[in-house]
Amino acid sequence: MCIQGTMASHPLCRERGDVTIVLSPANWLQRRHQHQSRVRALLGPYLQLRAGGTPHPVIDFLFTYYRLTPTQLLRWHPGYGVTMAGQESSLYAHLRGYCRADNGVTVDPRHLIKRSMAIECVVRLLEATANRPASLNCFGLHEWAMIYRSSPDEVRHRGVPLRLGHNGTDAVVESLPLRCTHYDAFRFFASLARPRNAVQLTRETQIATEQPGCLHAGMDLYKFSAKLLPLLDSETLMDAFELAFLARELDMRASPYDLSAFGYNAVRIETPSGRAEYVQRQASLSERSAGVRAALLTRCRELLQCATDLTAAGQP
Repeated sequence: MCIQGTMASHPLCRERGDVTIVLSPANWLQRRHQHQSRVRALLGPYLQLRAGGTPHPVIDFLFTYYRLTPTQLLRWHPGYGVTMAGQESSLYAHLRGYCRADNGVTVDPRHLIKRSMAIECVVRLLEATANRPASLNCFGLHEWAMIYRSSPDEVRHRGVPLRLGHNGTDAVVESLPLRCTHYDAFRFFASLARPRNAVQLTRETQIATEQPGCLHAGMDLYKFSAKLLPLLDSETLMDAFELAFLARELDMRASPYDLSAFGYNAVRIETPSGRAEYVQRQASLSERSAGVRAALLTRCRELLQCATDLTAAGQP
């Protein structure tokens, strides 16, 4: 990505001759506007519903399970190594991870060093995932397994009807193999569904079981991007969020819930044609996630190298 601006030494990097990009107010304010427009173009109708207090069984998840609120998602970040010049940059000076620099406001190198272990964990998981072949045979059954033989008050989306009813939902789980590979989906399985899964997943074995065909592994690219703000730029964040948005839609269209009232046609994975449709859409999202994963992995490796250099230079 070409970023217009001037180059200046960062106070904590001058001894090694490193530089940071200094963006003029006109430049970074334009990028902030473009980012906010991108968010609103995707979420506009949803934001109106949310402002009115109307719940949404599909999109709400992106702001309840993951850490950012819509307001936080709307806030643009330039990423580590970029200084925002001009008086307007003072709006960022009080935010976590930022500090004042000679030319304006920038992400604090001390924050990078503090987050280096978290970045290293993300790198290890992304590398392991990227090096495996995609598995496309789970058919999105995790949502079905979450309510298997559960009482009505244990159903996650109690205000949304089940397409096949409780007995029909249970019958689908019993007729198809469960092949979930993502621990953070598996851990929400109903207790009677867990023994049915092909592998008993744990947090400790997550790095050994994560695979790039999984919708949730793709959605977690957004989780990691959000977790590493403001070290990552918001353009990278939005690439990951748009992927998560599409994955969540397929996730719930293939679920046992009737979401027609919200404008979602079901992917009927209880039928052969529905499973074929799911695999086709899953493969497309897996291909898209590969690009997002590669970009995020590259950026995280760069951040790790910066943290290593700062530490070697004796920075706090």
